Amino acid sequence: MKLITLTSDLGVTDYYAAIAKGRLYSELPDLTVVDVTHEIAKYDLQRTAFVVKQTWRNFPKGTIHIVAVQSLESERVSLVACSYEGHFFICADNGIIPIFLGAQPEQAVQLDLGKTETPSFPLLGAFVPAALRLAKGEELTKLGKKKNSVQEMLLQSPPIGENHIRANIVYIDTFGNLITNVSREKFDEVGKGQAFEIQLPQSKFTITRISERYNDVGNSSPLALFGHSGLLEIAISQGSAARMIGLKVNELIRIEFYAD
Repeated sequence: MKLITLTSDLGVTDYYAAIAKGRLYSELPDLTVVDVTHEIAKYDLQRTAFVVKQTWRNFPKGTIHIVAVQSLESERVSLVACSYEGHFFICADNGIIPIFLGAQPEQAVQLDLGKTETPSFPLLGAFVPAALRLAKGEELTKLGKKKNSVQEMLLQSPPIGENHIRANIVYIDTFGNLITNVSREKFDEVGKGQAFEIQLPQSKFTITRISERYNDVGNSSPLALFGHSGLLEIAISQGSAARMIGLKVNELIRIEFYAD
């Protein structure tokens, strides 16, 4: 079974994603195409990297992942195909590949586009043809010129003091949960098992313990937990933390640790 995933900011009210899927199925009717999401905020590379990072390893090896966000070719940005741990990725070399892989790819090529029929629509004009060639068994190295490395976008690391962490909100899911860039390992490293207080700006709420489940507290109460991503989340039981607390992506939350 050949499996292709699609991640984009194209939305679901227009026909763009459907055209790409139609072209894939027309060439290979036995394909399985999975829509990861087409609801990435327009041009939002940070959100794109987060979504792809959380999803790709859950698919079987051999899966071809198409990522179509900020994918217009330019002098600075080329269109590439790469491989890592048995998976294939087709997207723009705009800095997000090492973020969602956690490393440089094992192989990468700049796609040889020739005369694409739709240069203004890279998903259809470049990514779909490359994915079809891979799905038909063609070697990655045949798709274009080898690249020794791909670009890497710098992401903000959580600022850390002797007894505090300033957590940056990197993602807000459809439940309104605020997902930060603080891993459990970093939290434990700085906190050393000490008591703590998570301070939420412009809010009456503070949080002083880590929960295991979203319903560990009463309805409309705030909580903190480490979700499936392994990152610290701020949530409201049976409610939206984004709405009730009023925080947005890239805003900061302070975590203070206190010695006994």
